Amino acid sequence: MARKKTRTVITPQAGWAVYLRTSSDENQKPEMSRARQRFAIESNVLKRSDMPVYSEYVDVLTGTTPHREAYQRLLEDARSGKFSHVIVERADRFGRNDTEALRAIDELYEFGVAVRFANQPDLDPMDPDDRVIVTLSFTLARRESALLGIRVKGGLQVKRANGGYPNYAPDGYINVEGKVVGEAKKISGRHETWIEQDPERAPVIRYAFDLLLEDRLTLEGVCEALHARGYRYRSGRPFIEVKKNGQRKANTNTLGSMFHNWTYAGWLTSKTANLLPKTIRGDWEPIVTTEEFERGLAILEKRNQKQNRHRKHDYLLKGIAYYEHPDGSGQQRLTGSTSNAGRSGGGTPYYRIARSEVSFLCSDIDKQIPAALMNIQVDPALLPMIRDVYTQDVAEKLGHLRPDERERLQASLKAIDEEEGRMARLYAAGKITDAVWDSLWREWQDRRNVIRSTLESLQYQHKTHIANLDTALQMIAQVGIVYNSLERSDQKEMLHHIVSRVVIDCEGIIHLELRAPFSYLQDIRNWIRDSGDAEEMQGYSKTKTSSKTAAGFVRTECSLTVLSCGRDRIRTCVPV
Repeated sequence: MARKKTRTVITPQAGWAVYLRTSSDENQKPEMSRARQRFAIESNVLKRSDMPVYSEYVDVLTGTTPHREAYQRLLEDARSGKFSHVIVERADRFGRNDTEALRAIDELYEFGVAVRFANQPDLDPMDPDDRVIVTLSFTLARRESALLGIRVKGGLQVKRANGGYPNYAPDGYINVEGKVVGEAKKISGRHETWIEQDPERAPVIRYAFDLLLEDRLTLEGVCEALHARGYRYRSGRPFIEVKKNGQRKANTNTLGSMFHNWTYAGWLTSKTANLLPKTIRGDWEPIVTTEEFERGLAILEKRNQKQNRHRKHDYLLKGIAYYEHPDGSGQQRLTGSTSNAGRSGGGTPYYRIARSEVSFLCSDIDKQIPAALMNIQVDPALLPMIRDVYTQDVAEKLGHLRPDERERLQASLKAIDEEEGRMARLYAAGKITDAVWDSLWREWQDRRNVIRSTLESLQYQHKTHIANLDTALQMIAQVGIVYNSLERSDQKEMLHHIVSRVVIDCEGIIHLELRAPFSYLQDIRNWIRDSGDAEEMQGYSKTKTSSKTAAGFVRTECSLTVLSCGRDRIRTCVPV
């Protein structure tokens, strides 16, 4: 019997890793927050310790996601044994997602790295009773964040209802904050914010609207006129970019958005709040009148309709056509371009890379699609064997052939029961309040329901996967035949469901990169077809020994694969 492989654990070097996190630059002053966190960490922990500080890891990002650069670097350094302890100001600084944060704490412990909190230095998250308090801190932090979001949204709605502008002022306006005095403090509080016309930028915006309302210049022409006067966008970006070769590019996207912004006409709008134009009048001075603004919209709509009449060609491979560079530098997306689109014949459409010599006639590329689809079509005689391979692989993924998966879930249920028992002792001793107990009890019930639901759904998921397989097999078995009988719009939709990329080489020859599960089924088909005797393939599941996959080949991506991190991997790393 082969020996079970064991993981090599690196003994960490004695030292502290300091982790600091603030939510964002917009909502607070990160430097002040980090200074406060450093002070708490230094005064409560580091000055009492003889261990050196290995490094400081700083993130300015919400704690609800584990995909933070410094946080991930800290975890990787922990795996390498570069320090023995991690210190944060509070448990919620480590992460607002308690499930992922506690899993990371557990894995750090497996690597010999301990986590400590400056506000409670004696708290050990690996101690059963202390862990309850750590879990509670995550729960309270998540509740606080949710309540803050509700209060902010409510405040924004009230401000809109009263005609106030709740966001960052658009170009041409500035945000103003003032101190409230007297009786008004009872209504508005001590501070009030509003927007006013920017004396420097408002004339630029007014001039741009005047040029539009003349209905003489295109958006590119308006950009040229503004550029000629030396104007720029508020960000400093020029209206016209002049490249080294002398080519001029008009930055019209931002200008077009400004011409559609009802703020300049003095009206509040909001997609999230379902607030339509001309519903609530703003409390600021408009730059253009409502009539002028609507006339500008009509001019833009008329021009847009004229442009749409010229764009007659519907590109079959729009969004999925890629060019394979012959120098091995990778793939680049191709865009559709039609020369002389205004002519009666609709012009000549190409797939091309802008400002380069790479271009292919759409007709030459599109006519290769039917043959390429016939090449991926599956022989119906192979369908039973493909179904067997797929069924075996899905069973392994869902834990049907690994009893440890079910045992792990049952162990999690038992751990919740033990945690509840420990918390009950603290509750009986009067160390926690009734409100905290009720909150934790509801969370335990939710966790139990999730685990029980997972256990009950294993068989159901298996049946669902097989149903999806049968649908995919029916499509891939006849894809080449069905494609030719479809209308062009249906052909386009079919391709976007099956093909992720149509890659074109320098000779104009295509090959298809399929989406899951079709790429996965094609790999199974190729493995079965290339492996020889079909009778031997039918019995593969009873004698399977390969370590690559269930079928012994390197697969691309299984349909609806259950995602999980490797055993030796920090669970909060971004999947690759």
